[in-house]
Amino acid sequence: MKLDLIPKLNHSTSKNFFLLAGPCAIEGEDMAFRIAERIVRITDDLEIPFIFKGSFKKANRSRIDSFTGIGDEKALKILNKVSKEFDIPTVTDIHEVSDAELAAEYVDVLQIPAFLVRQTDLVVAAAYTGKVVNLKKGQFMSPESMQHAVKKVTDCGNEQVMITDRGAMFGYQDMIVDFRGIPTMQHYAPTVLDVTHSLQQPNQSSGVTGGRPEMIGTIARAGIAAGVDGIFIETHDDPSNAKSDGANMLNLRYLEKLLKELVAIRKTINTF
Repeated sequence: MKLDLIPKLNHSTSKNFFLLAGPCAIEGEDMAFRIAERIVRITDDLEIPFIFKGSFKKANRSRIDSFTGIGDEKALKILNKVSKEFDIPTVTDIHEVSDAELAAEYVDVLQIPAFLVRQTDLVVAAAYTGKVVNLKKGQFMSPESMQHAVKKVTDCGNEQVMITDRGAMFGYQDMIVDFRGIPTMQHYAPTVLDVTHSLQQPNQSSGVTGGRPEMIGTIARAGIAAGVDGIFIETHDDPSNAKSDGANMLNLRYLEKLLKELVAIRKTINTF
């Protein structure tokens, strides 16, 4: 599954959407394995192609005292160990040019954060690793403008690229998903909907990002109905004690029920 990842995700025998899921950040080996094992069991049962997600470091924190990680190589080695143990691809986000080569030694997909997707040097560095590049759409960018980010990757000779929509800024402290952007971006690359980040409430006066996790099911179902290729969900077995983005992560106990609903919607759409 790790070679030619994008074509295999797009042409799975189940005609299902694919899933990027996992905790916001790698907090330790035990939690990563616990969460991965649970998601693997669910996605195997539902025939959903699965990529395990975990940030090896959190570079875009609101406050200087926020959790940033357990150590770069330590977290990356955990991601690699998860990949080998469960035979699944992994994805992590990078923030600096030097991160691309380092992370590429351990993971299958390099993710460009939304705030950094216009940073040409970073996108090009990710592309030249030969890994799949996941471009998060900037909260400040139109769907149409993402064609240029995609072209930066393909101009480097790397056709393994996808786009992930994570909503657009709505005022100072809210996000909104414009579902019209999904078919637009699908003209450029396979398109994923980041459900949980689309429900963030950033720029809180406390310096801790808020969220609306009760709307996860609503946004996810709408995304599948709109025809997205993949779904991105951050999930944790104890969100209230997560070290990053706990306010908008899905509690792992609810993931199976949600995915069953999404599979049913996709099957219905496939009959037309």
